[in-house]
Amino acid sequence: MGVPTPASVAVDMLSDRAAMMRESLQKSQSITDNMVSILGSFDHRLSALETAMRPTQIRTHSIRRAHENIDKTLKAAEVILAQFDLSRQAEAKILKGPHEDLEGYLESIEQLRSNIRFFSSNKSFKSSDGVLNHANSLLAKAISKLEEEFKKLLSSYSKPVEPDHIFECLPNALRPSSGTPGHQADSSGRNPSSNHSEHQNSNLENAVYTPPTLIPPRILPLLHDLAQQMVQAGHQQQLLKIYRDTRSLALEESLRKLGVEKISKEDVQKLQWEVLEAKIGNWIHFMRIAVKLLFAGERKVCDQIFEGIDSLRDQCFAEVTASSVALLLSFGDVMAKSKRSPEKLFVLLDMYEIMRELHSEIETLFKGKACNEIRESALGLTKWLAQTAKDTFGDFEEAVEKDATKTAVLDGTVHPLTSYVINYVKFLLDYQSTLKQLFQEFENGEETISQLASVTMRIMQALQTNLDGKSKQYKDPALTHLFLMNNIHYMVRSVRRSEAKDLLGDDWVQRHRRIVQQHANLYKRIAWAKILQCLSIQGLTSSGGGSVGGVEGGNSSGASRTIIKDRLKTFNTQFEELHQRQSQWTVPDTELRESLRLAVAEVLLPAYRSFIKRFGPLVENGKNPQKYIRYTAEDLDRMLGEFFEGTTLNEPKR
Repeated sequence: MGVPTPASVAVDMLSDRAAMMRESLQKSQSITDNMVSILGSFDHRLSALETAMRPTQIRTHSIRRAHENIDKTLKAAEVILAQFDLSRQAEAKILKGPHEDLEGYLESIEQLRSNIRFFSSNKSFKSSDGVLNHANSLLAKAISKLEEEFKKLLSSYSKPVEPDHIFECLPNALRPSSGTPGHQADSSGRNPSSNHSEHQNSNLENAVYTPPTLIPPRILPLLHDLAQQMVQAGHQQQLLKIYRDTRSLALEESLRKLGVEKISKEDVQKLQWEVLEAKIGNWIHFMRIAVKLLFAGERKVCDQIFEGIDSLRDQCFAEVTASSVALLLSFGDVMAKSKRSPEKLFVLLDMYEIMRELHSEIETLFKGKACNEIRESALGLTKWLAQTAKDTFGDFEEAVEKDATKTAVLDGTVHPLTSYVINYVKFLLDYQSTLKQLFQEFENGEETISQLASVTMRIMQALQTNLDGKSKQYKDPALTHLFLMNNIHYMVRSVRRSEAKDLLGDDWVQRHRRIVQQHANLYKRIAWAKILQCLSIQGLTSSGGGSVGGVEGGNSSGASRTIIKDRLKTFNTQFEELHQRQSQWTVPDTELRESLRLAVAEVLLPAYRSFIKRFGPLVENGKNPQKYIRYTAEDLDRMLGEFFEGTTLNEPKR
């Protein structure tokens, strides 16, 4: 036997290990098989156990579901019982009525509505129909009582506003003067149509008006809640009727106490102008009070009561104010459509002015579709007034030109027509901004300022045309020119001292000043030419038929004493006639009167002095010289100072 090698030893070791691994694997497989057998036995037993426990599980689930159903039923019963309990509480409060506890009453109505909604959505409840019928019947009674409460509460606090309280809400400039009796607006001491001032009106536009408290603030939320409940119940029409009837009555009574009255076209035609003018002044006052105070107050109340009820808010306001607005506007309509006359122009402008002033507030207060008719009525009146005023302009211009009054101005002074027209134009200029707005109503591309200037110039020209015609009534041509001088001078002076100067321009003023001077020169030439002929050296001849020789200041040899005496006698007679007649004539303007006397004196006195100096000695050396030389130059100057004073025949000379 040989010795083992290392290689053989290694092979043997590997063989042994492989044998051991096979043995281990065989043992593992045996253990696995045994485990599979045991687990299979467990699975069979568990299936059997589950089969045995299934009935128990089913019974347990059923019991649990039954418990859950019982809990749900108990909870549902509790909710229903709670609704019944709340319904009984609400019913008790509703049957008591809203008077003692209005807030509680409103809460009960809301609770009742909640119950109705609950039972309406739970029709499976056997008695739900009966409960709903009872709840709806109770709700109807509740709303009926609520209507009564709304009407009662609104009526209790809807009282007319007393005039004194209204006046306290006005700016100081419009309040009645202290100690003035009565409550009429014309007792305030301010007649807008007779004392117009654009500055004053501008101040009034910016003045603060404080609308009166028509319903106490603490009551408004209650009325709002009542109104909401009525709307929710579908009683909008009943709510509208109650509110309209109650508030409109209070508003109309407030205006009646203030003095607003219905005046027809026939009434206007019967009134004296002074009375009508006062009523127009009142109407302007009433319009301001109505829009800025009473209507503004009504809008505030309406907005608060109907807050969130947009379908009724504007309609209620429109129906409350409709009759009052119609009453106020009716007077304006009557005036706008009445027979036109010049004196009505300024009151028409006052009325137009107040409508323009109130326009934006009317648009704001009477907003919404429901107030369309009221807004259109107000705008329509504004346009009517503008049209009538514009037409009256044309009438006035024509009336001035064609005025045929027989008023005699014997002394040649300023004619009443002239002063009337000039005052008319001055008053027009007080309305410049108003007229600018009026002309804009009829915009034709022309500047409104130039339109006013054009109208004013046409009126002034119409006056001149009429004065030319009136001047021809005088038999004495000198008085004709004195009359025209006086009247045109009055026009020029008035224009220079007023805003008309800016409107008509310096050219107009200068042109008419020249016309005044022309008439003054014509008066002087016509009135004094004849008497100055008496003082002329022309025609003075000697007894032999020769002319008077020499120059002025020379001797009087060759002059006929007889002719000199005749000349002096004629001069005295003519001057005395002129003095007697022209001292009755009038030049009312002091400066113009003095300048005219001076112009006459500058021609007459030097001629008289020269004549007396040259030919006086011929008479003075004869018999009764005072019979011929009756006046000194100073006497004549003094007597000229009595010309144009308008002295009557029986009146002592000044």
